[in-house]
Amino acid sequence: MEKEELIVMLNKDMAEEHAAILRYLVHSYLEGEDTPLGASLLSRAREEMWHMHWLGMVVGNLGGEPNMTPAPYPFDPTNRASIFKSYVDYELKLVPHYMGEAERVDDPHIKRVLQREGWESEYHAKKFQRILDKLTPELAEGLPGEENELPEEFVARLQGLVESKYTEMLQHIRSSWVFQKEGMLGWQMMDFAMTKMKQLAHLAEEVAENGITPRFEASKLEKNDSVGAALKKGLEDVRAAREEHLKFQGESETQKHAGLLLSLDLALKQEEYEAAEIEDWTKES
Repeated sequence: MEKEELIVMLNKDMAEEHAAILRYLVHSYLEGEDTPLGASLLSRAREEMWHMHWLGMVVGNLGGEPNMTPAPYPFDPTNRASIFKSYVDYELKLVPHYMGEAERVDDPHIKRVLQREGWESEYHAKKFQRILDKLTPELAEGLPGEENELPEEFVARLQGLVESKYTEMLQHIRSSWVFQKEGMLGWQMMDFAMTKMKQLAHLAEEVAENGITPRFEASKLEKNDSVGAALKKGLEDVRAAREEHLKFQGESETQKHAGLLLSLDLALKQEEYEAAEIEDWTKES
């Protein structure tokens, strides 16, 4: 298989894994992370993050531009039973898909990555089937989420911050894959992306706990082809995020949410740290 064809194929796979991440994350937040269903879904979402990461590393190593746009995730939203049945079907279709791709690839590492994607997808299907089989009639017929009690303007502010943090996170992940050959710098960028995942979770959970689907919609990413440009973009983003979080922290409605304030306080400290680190990296690059 030619390199460009391989990159296109892997990027399509990345879009499928990205879709699974978002679907399972949103569902876990709606169920509540402290519930058995929510915890299980969150675990699957984290494993899907690894699936996307393995593919992104390969694409970046091949010199390709990683696809950071999720594919649609088809599911039947009628009730929990139909939702989990959709998850089983989605994961099962990936098993022969990945195994078939592995047979077409010559590179032994990429072949193993695709095979791993396949048998872990089979594992996910079995885990979802176990959940489906154990659902009580009441849970099976119901839907996740509670009635929203938050002011409309506050929800809109939260959703805006979710979109912004999601974009910032994807920008860092993209840079970590594209510049992985720069040694430790690529891993440091991924480290910051993982921090942003947690910051994103705190915001998205606040939305989902009130029965609203978090809006994981990214703005256009910058496809920088130099480390210097990527670092400059990262520094601009973290400074802008910190200013927005400081403003949000001081708003009257935010002051009513003690848990959110704790998360924001930590995020502000993390962003101050990140800005200082990126400034140093910029001097060294």
